[in-house]
Amino acid sequence: MQESKTAIRANGNPQSVERRGFLRQGAGVASGVALYGALGHRGVWAAGSDAPEKKEVKIGFIPLTDCASVVMASVLGFDQKYGVRIVPSKEASWASVRDKLVNGDLDMAHVLYGLVYGLHLGVSGPQKNMAALMTLNRNGQAITLSKKIADKGAVDADGLARLMGSEKREYTFAQTFPTGTHAMWLYYWMASAGINPMKESKIITVPPPQMVANMRVGNMDGYCVGEPWGHRAIMDGIGVTAITTQDIWRDHPEKVLGCTSDYAGKYPNTARAVMMAIIEAGRWIDASMQNKLKMAEAIAAKSYVNTSVDAINQRILGRYQNGMGKTWDDPHHMKFFADGEVNYPYLSDGMWFLTQHKRWGLLKSHPDYLGVARKINRTDLYAEAASQLKVSVPKSPMRSSKLLDGVVWDGSDPARYADAFKVKA
Repeated sequence: MQESKTAIRANGNPQSVERRGFLRQGAGVASGVALYGALGHRGVWAAGSDAPEKKEVKIGFIPLTDCASVVMASVLGFDQKYGVRIVPSKEASWASVRDKLVNGDLDMAHVLYGLVYGLHLGVSGPQKNMAALMTLNRNGQAITLSKKIADKGAVDADGLARLMGSEKREYTFAQTFPTGTHAMWLYYWMASAGINPMKESKIITVPPPQMVANMRVGNMDGYCVGEPWGHRAIMDGIGVTAITTQDIWRDHPEKVLGCTSDYAGKYPNTARAVMMAIIEAGRWIDASMQNKLKMAEAIAAKSYVNTSVDAINQRILGRYQNGMGKTWDDPHHMKFFADGEVNYPYLSDGMWFLTQHKRWGLLKSHPDYLGVARKINRTDLYAEAASQLKVSVPKSPMRSSKLLDGVVWDGSDPARYADAFKVKA
């Protein structure tokens, strides 16, 4: 169960007081289809051979804004609509998520893309065949630099490089998991200014909710993490936003819904039902400003992100400030659905993380990039879930993107791409 007291519904099933209260308060906000789910009606996967094999699904999450579609699928009752009950499980660190996925304590998780790939290849823990069922969100992370070094001119990558060159000492930067997305965004950004993160700095791993506290006591010069912990540092006056990750790679993949390959194979109907619930939740979040604000209210609670609502509700609307007087509206802020564009698990997205794992020495040799992605990214299960919701699926499992240094990634020659970087391990 969620970390809250429970009440008993008329049908005898436990329901969190928090969930029940939100449904009562948000009845005028939620769409008709959300309320249809919240009232416990059954949907497409309710009976016969399509019925979910497992009715209760424990999904781990880390306290970050991008856990929202998983949490709201439960809070708004979309899960019940498809014959499952999502039980969100708040975890302390990505290492905990990894361990609990591997040993079966969690059925699925809101999880770092690169963690799933690292596990599959045995470079971020014990080797375990993994599955990425869908992408949960795009964009919405940030690189924060301490106010102390920002005051010395380190307000962007070039400024950081100049400071590190002129004021020699050990500089410490934090990411959230060695093979994860935040590590790769941080390294890519530093390298774009000619800084080799592996050779010219100390890299530490810190769980997302602990980033702000560690910067406050001076344990690091910068970090990369998901919201709200970038904005929180600005609100607390201890850090500045050097760059958002959407300015490193516009519409980049971020968290995925991950599980073991064995779980996806044993419970495919359950996987589809959960995906459908989360897709609908993402669609609800992205549908209006009012829904985004309601979402921020819900996930700010102690059971979930455990922060003030104002730490979440600005950047989720694309309203940014950098802590140095600059404000802007960013149309490329965090998205959970965006007319169905977000959730497809592109093979090329997964392959990109492998190229960066190779670049930074986490992989000693080139893997079978496309072969690994085909095993992990369950485009088949996603397409089945999406078709039931009449959500379009891309014609190709590959896509092309240009990153901040002008280099284009399209998945066509991953080994050459990985080897072409001048700054690498």
